[in-house]
Amino acid sequence: MRGALPCRASTAETCPVMTAPSLTLENKENMLIVRLAGTMLTPFLDRIEKPIAQVGTGSATVVLDLGSVDAVDTGGAWLIVDLQRRLEAAGAQVSTRGLSPAQQNLLQTVAGHFPEEEVAEAPPRGLLPWVESVGAGTVGTWQGFVSVIGFFGLTLHRLVRALLMPWRLRWASVVTQMEETGLKAIPIVALMGFLIGVVLAFQGATQLRQFGAEVFVVELISISVLRELGILLTAIIVAGRSGSAFTASIGSMKVQEEIDAMRTLGLDPIDVLVVPRTLALLVMLPILGFIADIAGLFGGALMSWINLGVSPGMFVTRLQENTDVWHLAVGLIKAPFFAMVIGVVACWQAMQVRGSAQSVGQRTTASVVQSIFAVIAIDALFSIFFSEIGV
Repeated sequence: MRGALPCRASTAETCPVMTAPSLTLENKENMLIVRLAGTMLTPFLDRIEKPIAQVGTGSATVVLDLGSVDAVDTGGAWLIVDLQRRLEAAGAQVSTRGLSPAQQNLLQTVAGHFPEEEVAEAPPRGLLPWVESVGAGTVGTWQGFVSVIGFFGLTLHRLVRALLMPWRLRWASVVTQMEETGLKAIPIVALMGFLIGVVLAFQGATQLRQFGAEVFVVELISISVLRELGILLTAIIVAGRSGSAFTASIGSMKVQEEIDAMRTLGLDPIDVLVVPRTLALLVMLPILGFIADIAGLFGGALMSWINLGVSPGMFVTRLQENTDVWHLAVGLIKAPFFAMVIGVVACWQAMQVRGSAQSVGQRTTASVVQSIFAVIAIDALFSIFFSEIGV
């Protein structure tokens, strides 16, 4: 038995009796009869939404019996139409009965404005669509390259102007970014450098022992860490840690239209957001690279002492005698270039965010991938350059 619903009339007139909506199912000769009854009005639909959602069919024919429905509004009509469409999608033939002409018109109106499900179109196949997609990808890549080069020039101009006119620089923001990108990254960078030194010493000792040249592990560790691995892996860590943070934070501001608000107030987003972050990387990445070098040498010395019996004193002596200071300089010279690339790519990707949190995630991923690729490519170019000049 259906319960009575409270009267919601705002006047003193007597309300008509309203009964709670209900649903019953009856299977009859391979036909499912769905009986809806009561008041199908929006304020009371929460009582019947779950039973309607659980209606399934194993029958070829379904009849929606609405003869006991006392009243129906747009919300109730939407629920009925949704049930009808869902059953038809399952392969049943659905019909309705018991509706008044006014109620039937309401259901037809709601059904006519029911949103259609978007079906993803199959991608075109064949040689011509493939050539078209390759061409579109090539043009898009070229346009992105031109855009990032323009952004790099704009950032470089603003950075030089800020250095020539330091009173224009936002020092509080620079110090904050130095703390975030540099100070808080020291533990992970030092641990990475230490483990790289340990691995180099262990693997190098295994190979050099075959030739009785274990003592040369010092040169192997020092040159590898100081010239290449220390600064390269530090830049990769910074690209994944700080570069992604730059893209996510500025991209979120782009989504919330805070950057448009800055422009409205006469503030340049490059000066406010990009320059402090890039300058912080330019200062902190060489420092982090030096810390990684020291940690790598310490890890290599420790493993050489444990595994090969090379004492710390002998390690330091061979390091001083056979390792040129240029090996350290070569690594640190790369650091500002890595920092500039990481900062520019991360901030440029943030500026490409368009209107949704999903775009922020996509651009953050692209920022990390492109930054790491650019760092490795620049490192390869520097290796060729230093090799050609004999350093």
